[in-house]
Amino acid sequence: MELIELTRRFARDAGRLRFGGAVAHVYNPLVYAWRPHELYLRRYAAGPKKAVFLGMNPGPFGMAQTGVPFGEVAAVGGWLGIDAPVGRPPAENPRRPVLGFACPRSEVSGARLWGAIAEIYGTPERFFSEFFVANYCPLVFMEAGGRNITPDKLPAREREPLYALCDEYLRASVRLLGPRLVIGIGKFAEARAAAALAGLGVETASVLHPSPASPAANRGWAAQFRAKLRGLGLAPR
Repeated sequence: MELIELTRRFARDAGRLRFGGAVAHVYNPLVYAWRPHELYLRRYAAGPKKAVFLGMNPGPFGMAQTGVPFGEVAAVGGWLGIDAPVGRPPAENPRRPVLGFACPRSEVSGARLWGAIAEIYGTPERFFSEFFVANYCPLVFMEAGGRNITPDKLPAREREPLYALCDEYLRASVRLLGPRLVIGIGKFAEARAAAALAGLGVETASVLHPSPASPAANRGWAAQFRAKLRGLGLAPR
């Protein structure tokens, strides 16, 4: 599968980047959690797709644990039916251990996203026959105390080569998956998709990010998500 080899190279190249300043730990789940991620690709990434949903980067209790975008443990092991051994990052933050599918904490964003998708589309087969979910950046950044650092908060000298690599992967994966639309889960992802895909004839849009840090997302996020899909003509009839 061409996307698998493309993703392997992406993971390797991302692992060669170096970060400093406030970034004390970098996790690359496409390496230590490759086995569940490869299962996700093999099972659900066969194209063509009508649209791709694009997140920012892995969450510490989601993809950082399971290798699946927005990979809340219960959703990945339950609705998606993926369970595979997960290793450990080489320099692990003791405040953010990687426990894989044994992680007891739920990623709220992932639970909201996959829960809403399951409610709207019913089965993974129905959803993934037309759609896919990915992340723009594959890496997790955190301070020594465990606080998350989003890619947009990196200094320009570190952010620019990261964005260049992520843009290249996004363009290549979109060519393979063939969507007419890339939907950013949050404005950051939409902006990066628009910049990376300019001139390729792919439209971009966004949905509200389901993070509990967003007051708007805490006011009926699933209903807002469904309404946006209807507005884009993507909700099933």
